[in-house]
Amino acid sequence: NFSSPIFYRFFSSLFQDNRIRTSKYNIFTFLPINLFEQFQRVANAYFLFLLILQLIPQISSLSWFTTIVPLVLVLTITAVKDATDDYFRHKSDQQVNSRQSQVLINGKLQNEKWMNVRVGDIIKLENNQFVAADLLLLSSSEPYGLCYVETAELDGETNLKVRQALTVTSELGMDMSKLADFDGEVVCEPPNNKLDRFVGTLYWKDSRYPLDNEKLLLRGCVLRNTEWCFGMVIFAGPQTKLMQNCGRTAFKRTSIERLMNTLVLWIFGFLLCMGIILAIGNSIWEEKVGKNFRDYLVWEDVLSNSVFSGFLTFWSYIIILNTVVPISLYVSVEVIRLGHSYFINWDRKMYYGQRDMPAEARTTTLNEELGQVEYIFSDKTGTLTQNIMVFNKCSINGKTYGDVYDEFGHKVEISEKTPCVDFSFNPLRDKKFHFYDHSLVEAIKLGDPMVEEFFRLLALCHTVMSEEKNEGELVYQAQSPDEGALVTAARNFGFVFRARTPETITLYEMGKHVTYQLLAILDFNNVRKRMSVIVRNPVGQIKLYSKGADTILFDRLDPTNDDLMYTTSEHLNEFAGEGLRTLALAYKDLDEEYFADWMKRLHIASTTLENREELLASLYEEIEQDMMLLGATAIEDKLQEGVAETIACLTLSSIKIWVLTGDKLETAMNIGYSCNMLRDDMNEVFIITGHTVLEVQQQLRRAKEQILGSGRETANCSKDAEKTEQYRNDSVFEETITSEYALIINGHSLAHALEADLECLLLDTACLCKTVVCCRVTPLQKAQVVELVKKYKRAVTLAIGDGANDVSMIKTAHIGVGISGQEGMQAVLASDYSFAQFRYLQRLLLVHGRWSYYRMCRFLCYFFYKNFAFTLVHFWFGFFCGFSAQIGLDTNYWTAVNHFYIWGSLTVYFSILFAMHSDGIFRIFPSHFPFIGTARNSLTQTSVWLVILLTAVICVMPVVAIRFLRTDLYPTLSDKVRHMQQASRKQRPQEQNLKRVRRTSSRRSAYAFSHQEGYGELITSGKNMKAARLFPAPPTGRIPGSSSWIESLLKKRTEMASGAAVGPLNGSAERSKSENTPVQQQHID
Repeated sequence: NFSSPIFYRFFSSLFQDNRIRTSKYNIFTFLPINLFEQFQRVANAYFLFLLILQLIPQISSLSWFTTIVPLVLVLTITAVKDATDDYFRHKSDQQVNSRQSQVLINGKLQNEKWMNVRVGDIIKLENNQFVAADLLLLSSSEPYGLCYVETAELDGETNLKVRQALTVTSELGMDMSKLADFDGEVVCEPPNNKLDRFVGTLYWKDSRYPLDNEKLLLRGCVLRNTEWCFGMVIFAGPQTKLMQNCGRTAFKRTSIERLMNTLVLWIFGFLLCMGIILAIGNSIWEEKVGKNFRDYLVWEDVLSNSVFSGFLTFWSYIIILNTVVPISLYVSVEVIRLGHSYFINWDRKMYYGQRDMPAEARTTTLNEELGQVEYIFSDKTGTLTQNIMVFNKCSINGKTYGDVYDEFGHKVEISEKTPCVDFSFNPLRDKKFHFYDHSLVEAIKLGDPMVEEFFRLLALCHTVMSEEKNEGELVYQAQSPDEGALVTAARNFGFVFRARTPETITLYEMGKHVTYQLLAILDFNNVRKRMSVIVRNPVGQIKLYSKGADTILFDRLDPTNDDLMYTTSEHLNEFAGEGLRTLALAYKDLDEEYFADWMKRLHIASTTLENREELLASLYEEIEQDMMLLGATAIEDKLQEGVAETIACLTLSSIKIWVLTGDKLETAMNIGYSCNMLRDDMNEVFIITGHTVLEVQQQLRRAKEQILGSGRETANCSKDAEKTEQYRNDSVFEETITSEYALIINGHSLAHALEADLECLLLDTACLCKTVVCCRVTPLQKAQVVELVKKYKRAVTLAIGDGANDVSMIKTAHIGVGISGQEGMQAVLASDYSFAQFRYLQRLLLVHGRWSYYRMCRFLCYFFYKNFAFTLVHFWFGFFCGFSAQIGLDTNYWTAVNHFYIWGSLTVYFSILFAMHSDGIFRIFPSHFPFIGTARNSLTQTSVWLVILLTAVICVMPVVAIRFLRTDLYPTLSDKVRHMQQASRKQRPQEQNLKRVRRTSSRRSAYAFSHQEGYGELITSGKNMKAARLFPAPPTGRIPGSSSWIESLLKKRTEMASGAAVGPLNGSAERSKSENTPVQQQHID
């Protein structure tokens, strides 16, 4: 509330502006910060110290020019490289900051750059525009102030979310005068990184209005399917939630570079020792021998005695012997790294031709670190998956569809050459849809009533909105990609969802226009795990159609469906074994009189103030009984090409892969199964879903005790008492666990687990598991998990992602890899390496990383050997020159001598090698080589081979004996791990195999959890029917399952048949409560 626009702009300038900065330097801070970073290298500081010493004429026998030139050259090259990298960051920042936004100033909309937007500004957004800052939604083009946003930049989800303005502000519409006169005051929480939480209050017109996250449009979101909306800036620039989740750009150093710093310190200590020895020798020599030469070699005035002469000689030798750590070491290392970076850029096997995108090494300092990675932290959506849902298979009335068979009845693998089903009979088909089983289309054309009812259910039971821009061009807006895939499948098979109103749903069934009256939507929630609709068809029949988790729906079927339920369950097991996402479909015919009575009770329950949710749930439970089973669907969430193989290969390399995703628990689990990170034969999958610190602590402890209990049991069976103390070392025990466990933890539980009291327990439990999946995590939590492993495990970490929500994780890890995918280029710009597909990670680590590390280690070994050999010449020469700090080799020839011996030795070696293995030299000089073939003839003698064998044995045996004794008496960590693994494999192979036999339905019916409660009510209210669009967000859930639950279900039905009937409300509520208990129990298990 400001009295004038001028005062308003002045006051808003006190807040953070909307300019973002991801760069490390600016024109003023570049030189000091970059020099500070470079002098963190011990060698650079060491040579600066030498340069200062060389400026003192009394102790320097070398020109300062020999040190300052290479030092300045190294600093300059590194500074130019860092400046170039930061220039691209500035360029990216400038591109984002210069985006245009429409700001309401003085009652008119004016184009302003994003960087000039201030807190309190009112901004107009149009369809498909990025949100410039965190905005309070005021009004929109949709009814009731609704708008739809895509949050892929924040949480990686590409499905749309719905946001709604306050009723009092939605009336502002797009009236510029009303918006300009808006003088509300917002009091809210300070800037924070919590993406799913906002608490504030709007004070306007002497009233208070509560604000929550549903009223907020966050920076990084994209406005979708909304013509326009207006919002007021709440947080700008660095204070936005997106930027609060982005970590600072850190200076990354490799383990070899840290090792080189340590070696330089040790070598410097060795240099000091040599200098002290030579200084003492100089003092003794001057005292005993040097006095005889002072008559014609007079001391300078600064020299007073032999002790002081030794002191000056010490510093002189420090300068002369500095070549033990030459500055050319770092120059050579940078050149080698640059070459390795070009090897990565030029690798054709990492080139993605579909988008003309090669791999890119965006830094040259981390190549050898790629060969030391122990932990990989990966995003899911867009990194492991393509986020494309495909209707793959189905089971209808006990028959499966989707597989292709040849003329001999053998199953054929589907490939690009497999002919697709011809849908040309359907003018409203989706041309991008592909299906390969022709028998399903034939069943449709023959009028199979069960097949028709199956696709009719898919076309009616959903919350999808249809938009028809041109005649026949349908665009479906679904709350989740998998629901859109099901409606699209029904569309292609002739049951086209065309339009909907709050009271009707219009279909085109095999070319016929059919309108159904929508009577009720029984909405989804995490307890029900199903969704139902009640409709009246054109002939007046009332039908209930339901879809949901098979474990839930099968419990509510009519007893006459038992045989079909068995058959469908077997099909579901097959689908789940292929990693497909499944759900069951059922229907029920309703009596007119019963339905009218049920609707009256539903109306009463919906208007009750107390226990409304419980009463509604019991009524839903009542009507969703005795349904008839139709079949099941199977949807494939397509992985990127080669993901499963890449993960398997990296796992064999002892690299642990953790998935950190903002997606739902069930979705993450299904992807885990699809890429074989999770398997049904795992000993246990621990799911941590506690809502309090105590619950999380108990679940983590229970999981750790179960893992350690099985491991210690194996240790007792090994009967190796003297080795049992090795189990006290957790790092050893972690490697000896042969059983396979998985840990899955939710975002709210992870927030408690990352607290100081529980973080070590979380890390210990996670490291004992083969697979770790963290779901519903914020970008900051991703970075905290990476930092946790870096802090306590001291292992090299790599983070890989493709969206802005992965930037913080990428910056925190030792190595950041960006995938140029569907979610923009933010991850690529923040990364150290980038490419187009996850499968290229295998080659980056196991080929380029391994060879870079191997080459660098061999180079360093040779380099230190060469320089020690060169420097010790001067040390030895000191004993022959009276310790006078004279150089043994003229400095003018040092470089020439280096080149001569390096290239000359190689030339001589290969020349002699080729000459000795050719007959030409013998023909040219026959008189000088009278013993032609002597070497070859001698190798045919047994005595020669015996001498070679004895010599080899005598030379090798002592080394082997020493290593054997050292391994037995002083075993290393690797030796302990190897021994314990061998003992466990020998003792209990059969027990382990039996223990791994587990349920096969643990990953079924995940699709049923991709709905969110509340959208049924939104549809039936008609609030979003202006443009017939709806884009709600998917919820979270849990996948229950057991291999023998059908038998238990039938047994329970038999027992219940003899029991007394109960009232519809109370009885249903009790059934719902009893049915949900095993699910909750399984969460804890």
